[in-house]
Amino acid sequence: QWNLVCDNDWKGPLSTSLFFVGVLLGSFVSGQLSDKFGRKNVLFATLAMQTGFSFVQVFSTSWEMFSVFFVLVGMGQISNYVAAFVLGTEILGKSIRVLFCTLGVCIFYAFGYMLLPLFAYFIRDWRMLLLALTLPGLLCIPLWWVIPESPRWLISQGRFQEAEDIIRKAAKTNGITAPDVILDPSELQDLNSQKQQTYTILDLMKTRNILTITIMSVILWMIISVGYFGLSLDTPNLHGDVYVNCFLSAVIEVPAYIISWLLLRNLPRRYSMAAALFLGGCVLLFIQLVPSHIRALSILLVMLGKFGITSAFSMVYVYTAELYPTVVRNMGVGASSMASRLGSILSPYFVYLGAYDRFLPYILMGSLTVLSGILTLFLPESYGMPLPDTIEQMLLVKGLEYRPASSSARDSKEEEENPEIFKSTAF
Repeated sequence: QWNLVCDNDWKGPLSTSLFFVGVLLGSFVSGQLSDKFGRKNVLFATLAMQTGFSFVQVFSTSWEMFSVFFVLVGMGQISNYVAAFVLGTEILGKSIRVLFCTLGVCIFYAFGYMLLPLFAYFIRDWRMLLLALTLPGLLCIPLWWVIPESPRWLISQGRFQEAEDIIRKAAKTNGITAPDVILDPSELQDLNSQKQQTYTILDLMKTRNILTITIMSVILWMIISVGYFGLSLDTPNLHGDVYVNCFLSAVIEVPAYIISWLLLRNLPRRYSMAAALFLGGCVLLFIQLVPSHIRALSILLVMLGKFGITSAFSMVYVYTAELYPTVVRNMGVGASSMASRLGSILSPYFVYLGAYDRFLPYILMGSLTVLSGILTLFLPESYGMPLPDTIEQMLLVKGLEYRPASSSARDSKEEEENPEIFKSTAF
């Protein structure tokens, strides 16, 4: 429509890059906004931002107008994704938390992924396709009266009564009798005396321990993102119909998410992630050994590689959220997600290397994925540990012991003592 061919063909891929630039910016600011203004407020504000600008984008009169709104849509999209993820992580108990972070979030992502080629196959006009993908955002409006704010965040802000009201409502909904005293007055006095501190992105580098975890998380997220988006963008280059290949790339994510949930539920985090990364990386390295006439085997290996990397992508969200304390958790996940966006911006260039050597993208992505699997083994183990609330409670990189602080560990202890209160997503 806007003559994006010949001398203007560079504008097509640039539009995708600009979307990921918006996602990058959103990853950077969403964590700080959510830690300051609350998970729920930022979640719904950015949902409105994504839906609103997507709707305006339908009426774009030029490529420039479309691209500017695409940046804003990207900012809203990643911001509400991260805010929703952290909100669910902090509200739910240990067993349900893992279910939410894997099957709850990711399976529905995969369903949306599968619907995309289906919608695109039947709706060939881009404006109508974009409208069909935008309107479901309106279904989120009634959720404002259903989803509560994070009690952990409220406590970190000194809003103890609001946090206790939410916990009591959860207990009542689940048919549980809440204890007479949920938040001990003496402990509240201790927290009140430590004037509420404002945290910034610099606190992710405050101590050697949190700095090391931040650097390792950034590298890990970036490499996994390169592999995930690289394989997703490479589907048109596979043998067969582009819509079918896109659909298969989405379908393979469903068993990947189910496996990641089972692994997170029953096995240590770092060994589960390392195994998934080793599987995905090694399979990609083997593709170059497949004879050119056996195309089906090549597609099978690509999908198996996507399976391993997708499993790791699902687990890294849970793992990262468990490593960071409440006071900077959203910021830590947001910073890691920002690194992931850098990987997604780089991924098209990995695919482009296939023009010089068909196997070069797989060799690079496979090698980096195996290296990230090795890196994962050096992270601390969070399996079976309560969520840390302060930077001092973070797990040590070179050890597996949890170092609790007497008063500030109250919220984590409360969850351990009364797990039934947190076992339902319904409030």
